[in-house]
Amino acid sequence: MKLFKIGLVALVLMLNLVVAQPSWASKPNLLTSPDYTEVTQAIDNLLQIKNTPDQTEYTPEEIEKQLGELKLQKYILQTARSWAQCLNQTGKTLAIYAHKPKKVLQGNSLYFLGNGQITENEWDCDGVYLPSGTKIAGIAGADAQGQELAEPLAIKVVDGTQLVATTNPQTGALEFNVAPAKVYKAGDVNWSIPTLTQADIDAAIPNAPIED
Repeated sequence: MKLFKIGLVALVLMLNLVVAQPSWASKPNLLTSPDYTEVTQAIDNLLQIKNTPDQTEYTPEEIEKQLGELKLQKYILQTARSWAQCLNQTGKTLAIYAHKPKKVLQGNSLYFLGNGQITENEWDCDGVYLPSGTKIAGIAGADAQGQELAEPLAIKVVDGTQLVATTNPQTGALEFNVAPAKVYKAGDVNWSIPTLTQADIDAAIPNAPIED
């Protein structure tokens, strides 16, 4: 009888593994996300502009650059196997925005990500907070050497992005491995964009949800 019970428990566990897909194996369906809708619409709009070059102020080079960035975002959304993650390789603490995917309606919160840390893959890293004075390259208006921000900004990445933030050893500028999807100023969006300095961020205790 004891062996029968053990066998029955083992059978039930095996059936659960076969029938119920493990939560860790689930892949977010980002093709139904607002990000995917926005990106595909933006691509369509740019293609229309490209076909009527005499009716736009953008140069062909600017259009192609924007199209390239948008197509990369679309590819990320189509192929991502997890929510967006942010990896901090800057040598200092990074302020990031994140939320639990199931609590998207509650909006995101500002967290502090320690150097060398990566956000938990069951969370969604929405972007990065940039305090005034940050030397940043790779965003609109900044040259390759980077420029110091006169006001705090927030950069957004699309869902599924594996964002890596680094510091250029030659210029000291903050750099990202992918171009931000959007750049926000205070008041542009319902994200918290406080007035902090890098010193304030460095003094904060890292509290972002991270991979062990």
